[in-house]
Amino acid sequence: MAKSLKVGDRVKVIAGDLKGTVASIVKVDKKAEKAMLKDLNIKTRHMRKTQFNPAGGKKDVHVGIHVSNLQKEGK
Repeated sequence: MAKSLKVGDRVKVIAGDLKGTVASIVKVDKKAEKAMLKDLNIKTRHMRKTQFNPAGGKKDVHVGIHVSNLQKEGK
């Protein structure tokens, strides 16, 4: 994994549907080698009603982008 990618860094997506997009890193998952970017790749998960979540409903979650598809943007 690219050890130079940290939370708060501005990165550019170099592959995939979001190619060319610039955003900052919100969270890094080192085990899965993915980075969550601010306001990008947010998907809606439908939550089932449970004892702890009696209302159920929808929840927006970040879906990570693999670090090999990111390039640190220079200043």
